[in-house]
Amino acid sequence: MGNSGGFVSGLGVNWGTMATHKLPSETVVQMLKDNGITKVKLFDADSKTMDALAGSDLEVMVAIPNDQLLAMNSYDRAKQWIFFRYVAVGNEPFLTSYNGSFINTTFPALQNIQNALNDAGVGDTIKATVPLNADVYSSPESNPVPSAGRFRTDISGPMSQIVNFLANNSAPFSVNIYPFLSLYGNDDFPFNYAFFDGGNPIVDNGIQYTNVLDANFDTLVSALKALGHGDMPIIIGEVGWPTDGDKNDNMANAQRFYNGLLPRLAANTGTPLCPGYIEVYLFGLIDEDAKSIAPGNFERHWGIFR
Repeated sequence: MGNSGGFVSGLGVNWGTMATHKLPSETVVQMLKDNGITKVKLFDADSKTMDALAGSDLEVMVAIPNDQLLAMNSYDRAKQWIFFRYVAVGNEPFLTSYNGSFINTTFPALQNIQNALNDAGVGDTIKATVPLNADVYSSPESNPVPSAGRFRTDISGPMSQIVNFLANNSAPFSVNIYPFLSLYGNDDFPFNYAFFDGGNPIVDNGIQYTNVLDANFDTLVSALKALGHGDMPIIIGEVGWPTDGDKNDNMANAQRFYNGLLPRLAANTGTPLCPGYIEVYLFGLIDEDAKSIAPGNFERHWGIFR
């Protein structure tokens, strides 16, 4: 939003390229460095982007698209993806809107990628993970509090496999959390709860939750705890607020959201169940006017730089 200088140390950002007028990769890399951004998540690994990142000292997470997950079931193909800090296997492959299309291919792809990293001798420093949407877990309507969080029953088997495999390889869980989506299409959701300066907290076992981001994150912590991995490191792979495309999408709300989020990240506030540092990647770097608007008109307006 304007020049977004003064970013949090160690902060990451998603660099999407679905725009009709793309900035030169070298310009983007310099923009990241000038604003103190040290980590970047990519949705593809084209040669121009990779060349610009070479020698930049930026930490890179690169995503394997969902439509390539089946190919990653081949170990030889998986070995091609081993030169990054993180390899993101798919992007929200268990979204309910996909109707289970990637349930049977995601875990084998994750296994092959991490095994290729291990065999190359870099598995201790480069980890494979699966960026999942926050719809893979929830609390029951009868007890809608974070401590009751569990993974969806229709994917409980694959989620158990993925979580156990991540734990065995000391890899993080990656989740995309969008407080804006709690408001989108739900006029009954308490507006201020989507931000960090509102009242009306919910209370869970004596813990007060004053914002939906903390509550959502700790719902995931509880779901992981139910599988025996409550101490698993968690990356927020995407979080942000759009500036257009819906009645709640404007510069003022985006500014309010980031003005609440960034100081919390700088202070390593964490959440009630996960205090301290949390690795976070903002979404996204610039607006992408070539993205599909099937999820909503807001999809093209996530850029933090204008």
